Amino acid sequence: MSIHGKKSLPYIVRKVFEIQHKLYQQHVRMCSTGRLQEALKIEDEQDFPKINDLKAQAEETQYYYPVGKSFKHEPDVGEQFTYSQLRVRLAGPHQLQPKPDADDLQFGKLFTDHMFKAAYHKRLGGWQTPEICPMENLVIHPAAKVLHYAVELFEGMKAFRGVDGKIRLFRPELNMARMNASAQRSGLPSFEPEEFIKCISRLVSIDQEWVPHTESASLYIRPTLIGIEPTLGVASSDSALLYAILSPVGGYFAGKQTGGVSLLADPRFTRSWPGGVGDKKMGSNYAGTIHVQKEATKQGFQQVLWLYGDDHQVTEVGTMNVFVFMINEHGERELITPPLNGLILPGIVRHSILGLARQENQFKVTERKITMHELKKAIYENRVLEMFGAGTACVVSPIERIFYMGENLLIPTMENSDSVWIQMRNTLLDIQYGRVKHPWAIEID
Repeated sequence: MSIHGKKSLPYIVRKVFEIQHKLYQQHVRMCSTGRLQEALKIEDEQDFPKINDLKAQAEETQYYYPVGKSFKHEPDVGEQFTYSQLRVRLAGPHQLQPKPDADDLQFGKLFTDHMFKAAYHKRLGGWQTPEICPMENLVIHPAAKVLHYAVELFEGMKAFRGVDGKIRLFRPELNMARMNASAQRSGLPSFEPEEFIKCISRLVSIDQEWVPHTESASLYIRPTLIGIEPTLGVASSDSALLYAILSPVGGYFAGKQTGGVSLLADPRFTRSWPGGVGDKKMGSNYAGTIHVQKEATKQGFQQVLWLYGDDHQVTEVGTMNVFVFMINEHGERELITPPLNGLILPGIVRHSILGLARQENQFKVTERKITMHELKKAIYENRVLEMFGAGTACVVSPIERIFYMGENLLIPTMENSDSVWIQMRNTLLDIQYGRVKHPWAIEID
């Protein structure tokens, strides 16, 4: 086809592409037995890192609590908020709620009169002025990243009213370190840990009458960080909201717990995996567990024992870290908990129990992999003495039964009068409620 005797533009373009294609094919044929094959040669298998090597590196990772030094923020995070900037807007008399009876408290059902908030906007230079205000609903755009991609994380802390009437936090610096680690993995802005602790302490002091006057209850603190940028692209959120709410709580499990908990161990379900975010406290880690928990409840079990891999590694129990106290094959008493290899949450109570056990030095303390095969074999041989879960919500919770592959495995946790789980629970409670002086308990003025 031609226009005024000249070839049309589409025709010319098509011929150019045809000529280029032919030249490329000739080049490939000329090089196919030589340099091109060498260039495209896949690296020898020996050059690739082995999966086992990667796992070994992960198991050696212990840098979950970077306390004692300044937190290293991302270069572009911008300005940080400080406690000195904090604004306080108190609730009016009509906004105050009656305080509940400590005996009637359920976990996370009731909230106090005030909350903490601090907004982050990258385009405005970073963190904005923090404030304490009356408890209120949040207003966010329907396209906020938290609603579409679960760009959010949280922490679980507690304030305790001690036997001396003073209110204490338990190792809050560890919560802040873990929260900042979760923030960086989520593409959310980090913050200055000490400044946020001061703000939380002020919030608790304002709502101090909500801290139960009993040693059977406490004030649960839920710091939360969400991405609120109103864009639908899967990317870091340039706007975020950090807030904290308070809730007076009793025991984590419904009703009075008189015995150990029962567990469903189903290897078909996995809570986390290598390279994932099972070691970060993100809401997305929990949504997928709800169906399995409902299935466990339907079958008459209280919690889920989460397994991983073809060898059915024990990882966590419900939302708790898990411990096994047993006589190992060398005849030694050994307290075992899974390692910080990326599969489990680095719990503050877990960290504290390991510290206490190593300080007492009464038995071997090991962070290592334990499989259901090893656990089952030890139960058959009557070498398992006790099992328990540990976490902020429940502190320490004994385990007495596991349903695994159609079989009930009974753990004699409740049969020992001098149990490790009781010693650990009592020691932690003594610290938290001020019965003993300890640097882990931070008093609030």
